[in-house]
Amino acid sequence: MHCGRDGQCGVWVKTGGGAAVAVLEFVKQVLAVAEAEARKLRHDPMELFTRAVQPTLWLVVFGQVMSRVRAIPTGEMSYLDFMAPGILAQSVIFIAIFYGISLIWERDLGVLHKYLVSPAYRGALVCGKAVSAGLRALTQAFIVYLLSLALGVHLKLTLLAIVGVLFAIFLGAAIFSTFSLVVACLVKTRERFMGIGQVLTMPLFFASNAIYPLSLMPQWLRFISHINPLTYQVDALRALMVEGGRAAVGLGIDFAVQALVLLILLRIAARLYPNAVN
Repeated sequence: MHCGRDGQCGVWVKTGGGAAVAVLEFVKQVLAVAEAEARKLRHDPMELFTRAVQPTLWLVVFGQVMSRVRAIPTGEMSYLDFMAPGILAQSVIFIAIFYGISLIWERDLGVLHKYLVSPAYRGALVCGKAVSAGLRALTQAFIVYLLSLALGVHLKLTLLAIVGVLFAIFLGAAIFSTFSLVVACLVKTRERFMGIGQVLTMPLFFASNAIYPLSLMPQWLRFISHINPLTYQVDALRALMVEGGRAAVGLGIDFAVQALVLLILLRIAARLYPNAVN
């Protein structure tokens, strides 16, 4: 009887150990892909400066003008305070939504084929790119925070709030970069991908609560905004980033919805990834 227990325990330990090794190997592969993607940013630091242009124009020009007009009701919060989290979210989506073009470049250069014939997990390849996009997006937080402070936006500068903002940015970038990979796997050409990326970006932005409250939207647009992941990212950022900001649906729901969308997209992208070489 004692031997039987030992046998069962031995099998469990082996299975548990094998699972632990597999998880560790998966994480190592994710970090390796993310590091390779991050290396591209080190070779092209000018990208950080070009990415600063768009949020600067939105906050300095559009935000200042709309603050004077007072045409959009934002309650006790100033319009710049209301808008700053939305512009940060916009900056994140503009970085992430075109991330899939790297997949097309890798296919054309033969790099993707080398990835796919390696023993790496397909999910690790996709997750690595999502992690890389999240890390790139964190630079936008630095840019938007500096602009917001210069414009007098009432930011929450506590450690917990900043960590929450960074996590929300990372999660949002992972969602839209993975969505971008799905699109790239389907269209397979740079020209089509760029056209679809342009078509998707602005509707996602305007069908969210980034620059105006949901209460101002017509009913049909409000319905679309409720199934738009960007709405939940902005909602979380607004509660975490600015003084007096509140999450309309709750931070728990904001993060839960985004996490669910990310898991679904990761699963779809991992299934489509091997077909991207065809």
